[in-house]
Amino acid sequence: MTRPLPRTEGTFFPPVMEARRWLDGVEFPADRPLINVSQAAPVDPPPEPLRQVIADAALNRPEAHLYGPVLGLPELREEVAKQWSDAYSGTIVAGNVGITSGCNQAFCATLSTLCGEGDEIILPTPWYFNHKMWLDMVGVTAVPLATGDDLLPDPEAARALITPRTRAIVLVSPNNPGGVEYPPELLRAMYQLAQSHGIALIVDETYRDFDARSGAPHDLFGDENWGDTLIQLYSFSKAYRLTGHRVGAMVCAPQRLAQAEKFLDTVTICPNQLGQIAALWGMQNLGQWVAGERAEILDRRAAISEHFPKVEATGWRLLGCGAYFAYVEHPFALPSNELAPALVREAGVLVLPGTMFMPEEDTAGQRQLRIAFANVDRAGIAELFDRLSQVSLPLAPASGKA
Repeated sequence: MTRPLPRTEGTFFPPVMEARRWLDGVEFPADRPLINVSQAAPVDPPPEPLRQVIADAALNRPEAHLYGPVLGLPELREEVAKQWSDAYSGTIVAGNVGITSGCNQAFCATLSTLCGEGDEIILPTPWYFNHKMWLDMVGVTAVPLATGDDLLPDPEAARALITPRTRAIVLVSPNNPGGVEYPPELLRAMYQLAQSHGIALIVDETYRDFDARSGAPHDLFGDENWGDTLIQLYSFSKAYRLTGHRVGAMVCAPQRLAQAEKFLDTVTICPNQLGQIAALWGMQNLGQWVAGERAEILDRRAAISEHFPKVEATGWRLLGCGAYFAYVEHPFALPSNELAPALVREAGVLVLPGTMFMPEEDTAGQRQLRIAFANVDRAGIAELFDRLSQVSLPLAPASGKA
């Protein structure tokens, strides 16, 4: 009898960690340092006033070092409910909000309330690799939903993939890795599709704070019974630079939170107390600062569009751009999983290959790369495209879309 593999062997190694290994043994001259566009999170610390709040809490609030409620601080849950109700013109109460140890954990907790062994989840491609990794490790089948050149999923194509084992459709908007912002009518169509089939719609809005559009990105929380279908995921890591404090949220029906509480109690007991205190203070006091961060990211997005013509003449294509990401098609003969390590040596650029965001059988990923500009300013973006324009590797045949 064949022994089943351990769960972790059912999936691939973490892509960002793999990419960092490409730097081993490579030296970068002082006048041409590495441009790292692989990481989709800010590397700067939180602003000083927020760091002071964390320090004060660590010194003066004994409860900050103790276990707290499994579903998070009541004050933070209340604040999320209040601000979300205002932002989305919907009815959200604290009982709809669970605080988690980051958004990835919110996804894992959500799936634990939805799926059993052998169930299916529909994921548009290119997908967020951590979503795929978790599904692999819990024995749930990720059903790829191919997108077109606009990187937007088609509700009718999704409909054709629904089976009796389908438990949810997962959307990430603004999208990681594609950068595209899903139109509200697309989100509404997916919501209605999920509703009509009695499955969940999971919308990961980790990057909502950097959406280029004004107003709410959708009106789904305005539906009276939104909790029957919609599950929203969020991260405090990006807007407040709390990456190391691990604070996220899931917004859903109270009865689903009660089920998620079982999962959360067994894996972390409670979210990080200092991180929650910081997230609450940030929500209440850093609105203008976050607006400035959004403006900076939108300026970097504009810089991508301004400098991309430097590489267009050689066959590069910009497929999507938004949040922290530009998703591009490259013109080279090498597949992206070989090209990305080569770019470290050829251009001093660390970027992730599209193969990390695609099923193995989908060769489109071999022509694609994800550029993450969370930590590269306008000058760095100009230098990035100067370097890419100078890469001299064999080109793919003119007709050669993989």
